Amino acid sequence: MTKSHSSKRGISMNGYFRLVITEKGTGIKVFAPTDGGAVLDVNTVRDYLDDQKIEYDVVIVNEAVEQATGETVIFSAAKIMPVRENYRLDISKDKMTATAFFYPPSEGAELMTEDEVNKDLQYRKITYGIDVDAIHGFFANREYCKEIVVAKGKPVREGCSAKIEYKFNVSLRPKPTLKEDGSVDYFHLNLINNCEEGQELAILHKEDRGDPGINIYNDTVKPITVKTAILKYGKNVNINEDKTVLTAASAGHVTLKEGKVTVSNVMTLENVDVATGNIEYEGSVQVNGVVASGFSIKAGGNIHVKGIVEGAVLDSGADIVLERGINGMGKGSITCEGNLVTKFIENSTVQAHGSVTSETIMHSTVFAGTEINVSGKKGFIAGGKVCAAERITAKVLGSEMGANTQIEVGVDPTLKIRLKELQKNIVTNQKNLENIKPTLEGITKKVKAGVKFTPDQLKYAQQLLGLNKSLSEQIEADSEEFTELQEKLADSKNAEVIVEDIAYPGITVAIGELSMVVKKPVKYSKFVNKEGDVRVAPL
Repeated sequence: MTKSHSSKRGISMNGYFRLVITEKGTGIKVFAPTDGGAVLDVNTVRDYLDDQKIEYDVVIVNEAVEQATGETVIFSAAKIMPVRENYRLDISKDKMTATAFFYPPSEGAELMTEDEVNKDLQYRKITYGIDVDAIHGFFANREYCKEIVVAKGKPVREGCSAKIEYKFNVSLRPKPTLKEDGSVDYFHLNLINNCEEGQELAILHKEDRGDPGINIYNDTVKPITVKTAILKYGKNVNINEDKTVLTAASAGHVTLKEGKVTVSNVMTLENVDVATGNIEYEGSVQVNGVVASGFSIKAGGNIHVKGIVEGAVLDSGADIVLERGINGMGKGSITCEGNLVTKFIENSTVQAHGSVTSETIMHSTVFAGTEINVSGKKGFIAGGKVCAAERITAKVLGSEMGANTQIEVGVDPTLKIRLKELQKNIVTNQKNLENIKPTLEGITKKVKAGVKFTPDQLKYAQQLLGLNKSLSEQIEADSEEFTELQEKLADSKNAEVIVEDIAYPGITVAIGELSMVVKKPVKYSKFVNKEGDVRVAPL
């Protein structure tokens, strides 16, 4: 016989129920919880009765559960057969937990045994993490309508991907301040990452692969796959023995380009002209005077010119600062992997992967991978074509004379081309991977069967394995880049053109694939993509 509910007073117990079979029919006793136990859920009773295929009056059962008097309430005139003690076993979705929920026998009916539960678990192939004490505890002191964890797996310890911590600013953007007279301060741009010899530049925090777990069926559960990483470095950079720390081999300017850390030296020149010829240098270049028309500077690091740049060609692997500006005379051009800061741009072609900051832009073709900011006393863009991936900000767009001026923001045109290239590469490499897969599987079967290979066969197998690895790595790298570029493409709809003073009629403003021709003056506003059109909105 089970212990009565009253004998357990003083112990926290959930509310529970018991079926009673009488001469008048089938009834139920519902007991209230004690000392903070959970109230019996009517759905627990109804689900149980449904499972046992016992007919009942819903209203009577609901009232009996709600009142929980402990008295017998008849809910059916039919007399059922005695119902022995039983339980419901719930398995979690991750197969890590088995929970038992015991139901009392009908009054006077047979009890289960501890051995029955253990054999049931064995029958269900639950073999790992069985809580013998919890099961025994129920049979020593029965508590019904309460969840009891009877088996628990060993949880997986998830790891984490490798991470590179850079000890210098890797996302430099020029933010020049305006002086009181309205001119731009070019001497405090925070574009240079100066470093000393021996200075720590980057730390690799290696991946943690985690630890596998075991579910209640004794199956191994693997942690999620994590990504590895390596430190890439170039000139004037040292790496420690375990390849986890980069340090500067010399003082200079540290940059991060295509994931590679490099420290560049600085070449200082008075002028670039007939006396020097064209300049090509792996580090940074500083010119105290002018860069004459027809000459070029190609630098792996920064280019800093204090004088005027005439019809010259500048190509930088980092940032370019022109304290005076460039008058390209129709043949001057600037290309930089980083940001461009200049006093003015006139009759030139500019392509910066970062941002462009200038006081004026006239009759030039200018492209920036991020934003273009035309500030200062004049702050105007007149003539030519000016494009930025994210934002263009200027005081004045166009001119009263109606100079043909095109302003574009949105996606970098080269981005779409690159997306198509990546998509094509991924498809091609996946086909190549599928082509060699059957051969590799055949080789694997032969190895397992103990077949010996000739030197030529072994060499061929090694070549296939190498090709399989390189193709898989290339697909992964291309897929990551493809995802990143798609995210950039999605962000293009938020691009905008900001006019801090006036945009003159006649200019063309394009945002992504949309465009509009300004037909009347627009003041203190911004051009945005709204509802599929280029619209003017207040600042």
